[in-house]
Amino acid sequence: MRQYRKKQKGFTLIEIMVVVVIIGILIGLVAPNIVGNVDEARVTAAKADISTLVDALERYYMDNSTYPTTDQGLGALVEKPTATPEPRNWRAQGYIKRKKMLQDPWGNEYRYISPGASGPYDLYSLGADAQEGGEGVQADIGQWDL
Repeated sequence: MRQYRKKQKGFTLIEIMVVVVIIGILIGLVAPNIVGNVDEARVTAAKADISTLVDALERYYMDNSTYPTTDQGLGALVEKPTATPEPRNWRAQGYIKRKKMLQDPWGNEYRYISPGASGPYDLYSLGADAQEGGEGVQADIGQWDL
């Protein structure tokens, strides 16, 4: 009589090890690219936020014929300032919807100075290192970069 072998179903230990090694190699190649892209994405987000804040500041100026003072800061885009000079035609709904937008992607407040060195105001983020200057993702990002 012939003996029929049952086909075994499943993977051998070697097949599993080969798959684990291949996955490890792929992770080793892809992970550094993803980590590097996170910092670049934050820089891009900061530039987009600054662009939105610049638009809001221009709308504020069109309504009130002045930009918020340094003391009033960017908070004047969310809540009506009570400090002098009080805006004459401040929009009841504000100029930006989220107060969180006043923070850069690294969790620090955007810097606002009026009048600024580069125009009627300077609006910028200190970048990843939260210090003046720097290079790459640690560089300052401002409306002058738009």
